Amino acid sequence: MSFTFIRQLPSPDEIKKQTPLSEELKQRKEERDRLIQDVITGNSDKFLVIVGPCSADNEDAVCEYIGRLARVQEKVADRLVLVPRIYTNKPRTTGEGYKGMLHQPDPEAKPDVLAGILAIRHMHMRSIQETGLTAADEMLYPDNYHYLSDVLSYVAIGARSVENQEHRLMVSGLDVPAGMKNPTSGDFTVMLNSVVAAQHGHDFISRGWEVRTKGNPLTHTILRGAVNKHGNTIPNYHYEDLQLLLEMYEKRDLKNPAVIVDANHSNSGKQFEQQIRIVKEVLHSRRVSPDIQKLVKGVMIESYLVEGCQEIGPDHVYGKSITDPCLGWEDTEELLYTIAEQC
Repeated sequence: MSFTFIRQLPSPDEIKKQTPLSEELKQRKEERDRLIQDVITGNSDKFLVIVGPCSADNEDAVCEYIGRLARVQEKVADRLVLVPRIYTNKPRTTGEGYKGMLHQPDPEAKPDVLAGILAIRHMHMRSIQETGLTAADEMLYPDNYHYLSDVLSYVAIGARSVENQEHRLMVSGLDVPAGMKNPTSGDFTVMLNSVVAAQHGHDFISRGWEVRTKGNPLTHTILRGAVNKHGNTIPNYHYEDLQLLLEMYEKRDLKNPAVIVDANHSNSGKQFEQQIRIVKEVLHSRRVSPDIQKLVKGVMIESYLVEGCQEIGPDHVYGKSITDPCLGWEDTEELLYTIAEQC
C-alpha cells in the first residue's frame, strides 16, 4: 500500500466541543433552517438564491462578500431567501489543482487537513456571527459533513457524486435540504433515482458505526447542464427541460417535488456572464407556467467580489476566484434585485 498515515484526526464531536456554537447562533440557524425548508416544502412562496464563490478560498474575502449579501437580504426578505455558498471542498475532474480550504487553508501552502477542518468551521461560524446568514456547502466527502453539521442549512451533491451509494445513504440521514445534481451525462433518471434513495431510510456503516436513517424528505433535484461524448456542454434549464422534469416527477411517489437551477457549470458552458441571462430565462419560464413556478424553488449562482478567475500566485487579487470564473459583485447585486422584482 502507498498510504502514509500522517496523524489521526479529532472526531467531529471533539472539534465541536473545541469550537461550540453559542445558543444565539444555534437559534439563528434554526430560524434559517425553517426559512429554507419552507421554500422546499411549498409552505413559503419565497424564492431561494444560493449564491457565492465557486470555492471559498479566503475567509476575509468570503465574509466580506456575505456581509454585502446580508445587506441585500434585508431589502428583499419579503421575496427571497439568500443562501451564501461557502464551498470548502472543490471537486477536480483530473484530481489536480486546488481542492479547497479543507485541504489547504492557505492555497499557496502545503495541504494540512487538520488546520483545514478548523479553518472551514471558523469561517462558517464567523459568517453566521457577523451576518446572520447560514450557508450551503457541497458534500464532496460524506464523512466530512459531521464537522459542519451544526452550521450548514443546505447541502449540494455534485454531478460526479450523485450516483455514489455512500452519498445517497448519507443524505438520507440529514435534516436539512439536500440538492442532487444531474450527473455529467445529464440523465434525469439517475438524478431522480438518487432523490428516491435519499428520501428513504437505510442501514449502513458511517464513521465506524452501524447506523440507521429515516430518510430525508427535503431531498430534491438540481439542474446543472450536461456534457456529451465529445465534451460539448448541453444546457438543461430551458422551458422544455423543466417541463420534462415536472412530468418525470409526477410519475414518481416523491415528497416535496422541487428543483434548483444551477446557472453556471454546463448550463453556461462556464461562461460566467451568461448566468444573468439564464436566471432571467428561468424566471420567465416560471411566469409562463404555474406548474413550473411551483416546481422551480430557486437558482444557484457563482459570484464573488471581483468577476472572473485567476491563477494562484503572488499577484493575487483579493476576492477573485482561484477556481471557476464568477460574476462580480456589482452584476450580482443588480441580478438579485431583478430576481426579487420578478418573483
